Amino acid sequence: MQKNELKGNIYSIGQLSTLTDCKIPTIRYYEDIGILPLANRSAGNQRRYNSKHLRRLQFVRHSRTLGFNLEEVKQLIHLQECSAHSPHQAHDIAQKHLLDVQQKISQLTALAQELSNIVDCCHHDDDYECRVLDALG
Repeated sequence: MQKNELKGNIYSIGQLSTLTDCKIPTIRYYEDIGILPLANRSAGNQRRYNSKHLRRLQFVRHSRTLGFNLEEVKQLIHLQECSAHSPHQAHDIAQKHLLDVQQKISQLTALAQELSNIVDCCHHDDDYECRVLDALG
């Protein structure tokens, strides 16, 4: 641990949660599954995080916001830390994820069109019949 981390860059789990907008149980879970390194412990056995933990959790949160699953995040972290791998492997992971996102967008677009067609066939002036229910049946 560097000297400057001892002076001011030590965070409780609550502070880390606030700084990263990540819930405390999620931080503990990330530690349990090895995505976040284990925290040091205070004399009172409370978790103490440093700037490395903060940067890692920010990386994880940003990756998750982009829709990467936990396995992909683990792979990206490994590639970030291990110089024995080609940097293009991260590109491959991101490209595969992009293709998955584009496929989901296509599926959602088709779903939206179908729902739009169902909603458009419903006439609110007909008090006795709902075309939405007919279309779903």
